[in-house]
Amino acid sequence: MEAFFYAICASFSMKKNIKVTRQKFTGVDLFAGAGGFSLAAQQSGIKVIAAIEMNKVACNTYTRNLIKRKRNPPILFDDDINEIDFKILMKSTALKKRECDVLLGGPPCQGFSTHRINGTGVDDPRNALLFRYFEFVRVLQPKVFVVENVPGLLWKRHEKYLQKFLQEAKKTKYKIHGPTAINARDYGVPQNRKRVFIVGIRDDLDIKLTWPPTPTHFSPTSKEVIELGKRSWEIAASVFSKPLLPNDLNAVHMNHSEEIVNVFRNTPPNGGSRSQSGRILPCHTRHDGHNDVYGRIDPNVPGPTMTTACINPSKGRFVHPTEHHGITARHAARFQTFPDNFIFEGGLMAAGTQIGNAVPIGLGKAVLSHVIAALKRNQKLPTKRKKQMHKHKPISRTPK
Repeated sequence: MEAFFYAICASFSMKKNIKVTRQKFTGVDLFAGAGGFSLAAQQSGIKVIAAIEMNKVACNTYTRNLIKRKRNPPILFDDDINEIDFKILMKSTALKKRECDVLLGGPPCQGFSTHRINGTGVDDPRNALLFRYFEFVRVLQPKVFVVENVPGLLWKRHEKYLQKFLQEAKKTKYKIHGPTAINARDYGVPQNRKRVFIVGIRDDLDIKLTWPPTPTHFSPTSKEVIELGKRSWEIAASVFSKPLLPNDLNAVHMNHSEEIVNVFRNTPPNGGSRSQSGRILPCHTRHDGHNDVYGRIDPNVPGPTMTTACINPSKGRFVHPTEHHGITARHAARFQTFPDNFIFEGGLMAAGTQIGNAVPIGLGKAVLSHVIAALKRNQKLPTKRKKQMHKHKPISRTPK
């Protein structure tokens, strides 16, 4: 709980020196990981007051980037979400029921992942964490909740989890938008990454949300780009055009054997595959999948999905476009639209895992900014209605 106490101390010490004012919108981040969704929330105008994450390395990253030397930082509960005491959470954050504006989070998605073949993942215990997320909805009763997960959540084999979650949301009087698959490339992220979002809005609020958010970027051959002059997808070249900083702790890649370096030399520019690289292993002869392993990233199109193994060329198309090695953790973070000053703790492999698990900042911001815009519109409605009420029906009412 070191990060938790660090945030508590920082919060109390700063209250002595600065005037504390409550920002318009507050949020709580569940399954926070390294802090991608929290950072997107902050950039969308949300004051993240608490975050929960059990992975200690991810907590170190979160603390380094979002808590240390920050004014009124989030309180980070570095513990198993199943062990979190709601009373302690609410007392520590001074948060009362129905006060939280946005509850956000992406429950661990490995059980729902499209990389799980045949029937695997159906009874993965991590799938039940979707229901633990909803326990927080039931207790906090936020105005809006936002769930992010992988497209595999929509598969037939996982239907019982999804349907139970949606049924509980409706029972608790939330209007549901989604689940909707959204591609990050359509919102300025230089990566072909599909994710599913579910948004719930409390029934007592008159919030009009058009869903999903309108895309901002389009295929270069689309009518939107050619005829309407709208922006084209960001391509992978944007990730590699900016040089890496020499003192960047994350500007490192895997050390490869000479044999593997020769494989990369054989891999043609702008793509390639395991067959073109000459790296055919016995396991490759038994199935037709995973043809993109040892492939180079094509700089002319949005990059591939950054997985938790994104720094390992044997796990996908993660070879540098022109150099004979895998991409660095910093390149992977750029594909996820993390700023270059965001440092991932724990070394190369841990950094890759945190980056692959994160919500792309650009995608998170597109979704959350859209939600915040709807909340802002709702804030203006009560005043107008009160004026109309006093104008046309000047009746004295006793406050409840």
